[in-house]
Amino acid sequence: MFAGDQNGLQGDPRLKAISEAIRVVPHFPKPGIMFQDITTLLLDHKAFKDTVDIFVDRYRDMGISVVAGVEARGFMFGPSIALAIGAKFVPLRKPRKLPGEVISESYVLEYGKDCLEMHVGAVQPGERALVIDDLVATGGTLSAAIRLLERAGAHVVECACVVGLREVKGQHGLNGKPLYILVEPRQQINCSAPSVNGVETCRHDDLILGASFSSPLNPTSKSD
Repeated sequence: MFAGDQNGLQGDPRLKAISEAIRVVPHFPKPGIMFQDITTLLLDHKAFKDTVDIFVDRYRDMGISVVAGVEARGFMFGPSIALAIGAKFVPLRKPRKLPGEVISESYVLEYGKDCLEMHVGAVQPGERALVIDDLVATGGTLSAAIRLLERAGAHVVECACVVGLREVKGQHGLNGKPLYILVEPRQQINCSAPSVNGVETCRHDDLILGASFSSPLNPTSKSD
């Protein structure tokens, strides 16, 4: 589900502002990839706050006690959402990052495998959980997060991302869990802005929202 398709948020100017605050960096980290850079969203206080507020408005009355953030950019949104809805924040981390006893869940990437880990005891059986990440493309990482939480006995209510494709290739692998997305990726049309530290970037008026996105979408080599 996209936020803009929801009653009450159709035509909401906050969604357009959030989309425009996300910088697109062509050919990063490798040729053919349109990197959706949310660090520029974090620099925009109002757009960042609007992002968190939209999630909080959606989840505050769902009885969620766990907000699980996927490393690393899920950590940027998850704690604020958790504080606002009265939930705890649980980090789902890459291997060998957590110091205590962990449970782990592997998942397949386009060019290999990866793994998420969670501290034993961080989630109690029966708790209602939300999974948060910045972006979803194929759903591989979110699927692993769902499996990890369910192994601990949690009930995953929903997954939420700031950016996502309208047709997530791996959505069938989300174990039937709903997926809530704020905005679609933007595609570069013309890139006339000057480079920043040698990296070609694009102005807001060089981009469109909801374009056909045929290039691989892979901001961190996690291919999800």
